[in-house]
Amino acid sequence: MTGLLTVVLFLPIAGAILLVFLPKDIPGPIKGGGLLVSLLTFLSSLGIVGRFHDGIGGFQLVESHAWIPQWGINYTVGVDGISLWLVLLTTLLTPVVILASWNSIHKHPKEYVISMLVIESAMIGAFLAMDLVLFYVFFELMLLPMYLIIGVWGGKNRIYAAIKFFLFTIAGSLLMLLGIIYLGFQQVHLTSGGVPTFEITQLYGLSLPPHIQTILFFAFALAFAIKVPLFPLHTWLPDAHVEAPTGGSIILAGVMLKMGTYGFLRFVLPFFPDASVHYAPLLICLSVIGIIYGALVAWVQPDMKKLVAYSSVSHLGFCVMGIFAINQASIEGSILQMVNHGLSTGALFLLVGVIYERRHTRMLADYGGIARTMPVYTVFFVIAMLSSVGLPGLNGFVGEFLILAGSFQTHPGYASVAAVGVILAAIYLLWLIQAVFFGPITNDENRSIPDIAWNEIAAVVPLIIMIVWIGVHPNTFLRKMEPSVQQLLATVRGEQPEKVMTAALKTAGRPTIAQTLLSVQSPVAQTLLSVQSGARSRGRQGLSVGLHPKGAQTRVSVLQVTR
Repeated sequence: MTGLLTVVLFLPIAGAILLVFLPKDIPGPIKGGGLLVSLLTFLSSLGIVGRFHDGIGGFQLVESHAWIPQWGINYTVGVDGISLWLVLLTTLLTPVVILASWNSIHKHPKEYVISMLVIESAMIGAFLAMDLVLFYVFFELMLLPMYLIIGVWGGKNRIYAAIKFFLFTIAGSLLMLLGIIYLGFQQVHLTSGGVPTFEITQLYGLSLPPHIQTILFFAFALAFAIKVPLFPLHTWLPDAHVEAPTGGSIILAGVMLKMGTYGFLRFVLPFFPDASVHYAPLLICLSVIGIIYGALVAWVQPDMKKLVAYSSVSHLGFCVMGIFAINQASIEGSILQMVNHGLSTGALFLLVGVIYERRHTRMLADYGGIARTMPVYTVFFVIAMLSSVGLPGLNGFVGEFLILAGSFQTHPGYASVAAVGVILAAIYLLWLIQAVFFGPITNDENRSIPDIAWNEIAAVVPLIIMIVWIGVHPNTFLRKMEPSVQQLLATVRGEQPEKVMTAALKTAGRPTIAQTLLSVQSPVAQTLLSVQSGARSRGRQGLSVGLHPKGAQTRVSVLQVTR
């Protein structure tokens, strides 16, 4: 039976295939069909949250099928507290993009919508993949549609920006591919028949010599640092943002850049814990440089879109710093800030696109005083700006506070310098607001700009709601990621000898015996070798339990749950 994760993953691609058969000369039904598919995907993804059990650190709703069994490659997907909200962010932003692009994409609308749906599936797949090869397939799949989005629907320098984006990202990815192959074949001696394995949870705790771990660390870290992008590998990002259409900028900033920070959390820290701890100061130093550099460059930009693009370099530096501070508060703050950045920067790019469609200029000097002519638009822009600044009561404050609080515990000097980036963000964003919205109207064209349209309001309102929700009640989101972060830290610190640290739960509703067994540590458990529920023969949930000795106690870990 097809599971929920598979439905959410492939529904956009299924919709894209159906759109292929529609004629090109009916843009309204094409955009409407794409919007319907993206909304159905979002509603389906809400079911993941409903079936996600709090208090479990491992993967849930796991689905696994043999794909290329002779090489140990499987279609295995699952979700945990680290990936849950990133999946929801992806499914939320896609209908936002289609709505925001409703009146602005006139050239090849069919191909544009299909590209957006394909890239949505690729991003969801990367967040859900539990097999390294499967992850790599989705990681690379998202490059082609984004290349087309920039190259076909972008600005006058779109070809240069698209090629630069593609070359930067593919270069890092190829190094990671070599690392993936090496890791998979390191497990050959542990599997029957000499078959390699690329299962992520089987590779956690893999013992590697220090020099090999260092080489693999940099192979993976380079790919993800380019994707973030981390200073000094950021030069492709401003060009891609400025030349991309509004929808492309929203998806690029909102989700695609998070592949880098997610990759650090999912692969770099648990696969190479010793190297991660050893080189953490280097990554934090580069992050802090990026925070200050991005803020200073944003401050002097005359172009609104380029200003927001450089702000991404600065804000995502906080996420990387939080990851490599390697403690509970900083990592939880980093995950939350990934979501926050997708919401606030996505809203800013959307709203910059709104004004560009009316005036066909992004230069700050061409504006001034438009709060009088676009009052509703002004309210939305100010809220998104304050979110990005980190105003208490909005989402940005929570993430940055947790990152800085956690980083002060391990690297107080770097955290102190990074805090200056918060001040700089307030300076350049308040300057943007002053230059565009207030003061006298010096350009007559600004006196008759129509206010924000219905489709643009429908696109931005969900983002504003989430910005306020996270700011007012962040525990809705933090409590689901906390156990997964605890488990990640335990893996990095070598506190868990078992290689499989997942709870694969394919059930919904009230807590099951599997959830209880996850935390059992008792001498009584030493008498158990395995438990197999008799319910399997009656068509109910089956449970496999493995025991891993640890000193005087035995930790019981759920390895697999089947139906």
